[in-house]
Amino acid sequence: MFVGVHERQLDPKGRVALPAAFRPRLEPRCYLQMGADKCVDILTAEAFEEVAKDVIEKVRRGEMDRTQQRALAASAVEVVVDAQGRINIDEKLRAYAGLTLDSRVVISGSFDRCEIWDPTRHQRMSDAGAARMAGGAS
Repeated sequence: MFVGVHERQLDPKGRVALPAAFRPRLEPRCYLQMGADKCVDILTAEAFEEVAKDVIEKVRRGEMDRTQQRALAASAVEVVVDAQGRINIDEKLRAYAGLTLDSRVVISGSFDRCEIWDPTRHQRMSDAGAARMAGGAS
């Protein structure tokens, strides 16, 4: 399980250090893909394979459009966790999530995956989710 929120710095080369608590499940390689609400998902290799199988089945059943399948597959990148616990975020994924080089990012646990966020967008999503849990409108 991935839980908690961690602030990090994206370096000038597009690398970010993973939280120490997340590394054992993500090393030596993991996958990045477009996430919901304009974040970047980080998935273990096993979780990525399950997501891929699920997407293929949803397309076969007509529950998901093939263009969504293509976009998700095209966005996915296998990354290696380096000796310092860093991963490189592909330029396309940084653009999708609104992440800029040499800026702050938030790495948030989302149980079965981690998510990399622009801090402002993460705060908005977090506030909306907390409001819904408290019974308010989002």
